[in-house]
Amino acid sequence: MIREYYDYLKFIDDALDIAKKLPRYFSKFSNRIYCNHQKFAIYVLMQKFKTTTRGIVSILRASSDIRLHLGLSRVPVHTTIVRFVNKIRKQINKLLDIRQADIIALDSTGFDLESKSYYYRTVWNSNRRQKTKKFMKLSIAVDVDKQLILTYHLRKARSNDIREGPYLIKNLFFNKLLADKGYDSKKFRNYIIRIKKALPIIPKRHHTNYYGTYWNGRKIPGDDYCRRGIVENIFFCLKRKYGCILRNKSCATQKVELISKLIAFNVDRMQHYFCLFLRVAPAHKIINFKYPLYI
Repeated sequence: MIREYYDYLKFIDDALDIAKKLPRYFSKFSNRIYCNHQKFAIYVLMQKFKTTTRGIVSILRASSDIRLHLGLSRVPVHTTIVRFVNKIRKQINKLLDIRQADIIALDSTGFDLESKSYYYRTVWNSNRRQKTKKFMKLSIAVDVDKQLILTYHLRKARSNDIREGPYLIKNLFFNKLLADKGYDSKKFRNYIIRIKKALPIIPKRHHTNYYGTYWNGRKIPGDDYCRRGIVENIFFCLKRKYGCILRNKSCATQKVELISKLIAFNVDRMQHYFCLFLRVAPAHKIINFKYPLYI
């Protein structure tokens, strides 16, 4: 129990360090009672506790050690956190900034919205035209070795996974990419090899254990494909530890809430990798081979 308690304090310290990428105050006319770093750490801690803004305020009032680590002279009201979420939505993308990995994996999942209950959407409204299926689709690229979330893409509609593929890897440097058949596309494969200089390990549709061929007809080895399950495990941990339901009402604040869950997950993981906490990443290894033509 004592170890878990100190893990929360370490989580706060790491969240405050990540928040330094944000401006300390949004305006020079701010009353400067609470800085943006403190508000962001409180909001990420709220995701870790799986509570609401009123709930995290109650926790702050009950714990003097948490207030001390946050540097709070007094506890903010819950509306302070709500207003901060509305302001931070355009700058929160700066906080996921790890761009190098040896092997990455892509996949997507959905998060339920609290605006309409599951019973209303499926059971009670099953024979009516008002039946809805509302969710937020999350696509991520993860570092397979360190199990950290590198990039993400959010969409509030159904879409093919291949549409988010180029966006997820646009600013990443890696050697191998693992993905399921939803990312099977000749254009996407050639983009990975010609532009990103990496090896795509993506199964071909209507085949088993076949991942395409090189320009000379040699098959692409799929020995590392079994590690793609790590991204599924990350989705499981993300929903179990931080919740699978988004409580906010507007689309903008729902995205901020979901991104804060991703940041909370990375903060937890970085506690086990101190070198990444110092932003030390392995050097990118370039694979030298000619441009392949897929059959």
